[in-house]
Amino acid sequence: MQTDLIEAKGLLLNLSKGTLTYDKKSCDATKNELKILSCLMRQPGEIVTRADMIEYLWDNQVYIDDNTLSVNITRLRLKLDELGCFHYITTKRGMGYKI
Repeated sequence: MQTDLIEAKGLLLNLSKGTLTYDKKSCDATKNELKILSCLMRQPGEIVTRADMIEYLWDNQVYIDDNTLSVNITRLRLKLDELGCFHYITTKRGMGYKI
């Protein structure tokens, strides 16, 4: 059974409400931000490749600019920082992302 709530490293992701909660602070997240976090939070400590993430986010669309993922990650990191959840997503250069 898949749940609408995912928790990892103190961050709570509520998929049905589209919110992120950390240290009693909450904010709304976009569909892509929710999918990125969901993908990473289901595999804590593991590196998720950029290719896997792009496929998960955009369902094998013919062409998605590689930079599109970077822009989404940057916006998500800014929201996490506003919640006080600093350095939550780590970039593993040439490999992908992990939490």
